[in-house]
Amino acid sequence: MPVKIAIAQIQLQEGQRVILDGVGWQEFEDILEDLGEHRHSHVAYYKGVLEFRMPLPQHERNKMLISHLLVVLLNELDLDWESLGSTTFKNRKMQAGLEPDDCFYIQNYRAVIGMKRIDLEVDPVPDLAIEVDLTSQTQMSAYEALGIAEIWRIRNGKLEINLFQNGKYVSSEISLVFPSIPIIEGISLFLERSDNLPMSALCREFRAWLKQ
Repeated sequence: MPVKIAIAQIQLQEGQRVILDGVGWQEFEDILEDLGEHRHSHVAYYKGVLEFRMPLPQHERNKMLISHLLVVLLNELDLDWESLGSTTFKNRKMQAGLEPDDCFYIQNYRAVIGMKRIDLEVDPVPDLAIEVDLTSQTQMSAYEALGIAEIWRIRNGKLEINLFQNGKYVSSEISLVFPSIPIIEGISLFLERSDNLPMSALCREFRAWLKQ
């Protein structure tokens, strides 16, 4: 008789990931309920393949830095926004679910103010997601199924912008949200400097860079 182990019993170490195949949608839903909301691991699901990943401290610092720099940028441009962090976004029809490292509603910020739960059958997906690829690659198939317009990916210490076009993600030198600002140059510059400066100083200097 096979032994069943609760998913919550699986203990991942920092930087580790686990991939499970043949996971049905209801099983995925049950696993999310079993895991609960108070956890550090992130999940991604696409058509039966479920991935768990436990981020490293460096991953979390890079994520927070990019998020803070993005907030500086939004505020300097006087744009309204909402962030839902690593909310679980899932769509049964598309058989896809994911938890971004961070995400922002900018054009659609009004739609999620005060939102308690997200239902992608009626609610919009985020306008921009942030992913830090340090020990694993972003689950792009799940992103393509959900159709988030723009992803900022940190890979090898640099920023890459991926835009959703015709059902696929394509690399872009220009941000859809900030077309007139050299985002890749700016974010990558401050990522390079992040080993030597606190986030507070980096944010102040980024604000000054934007005003130049």
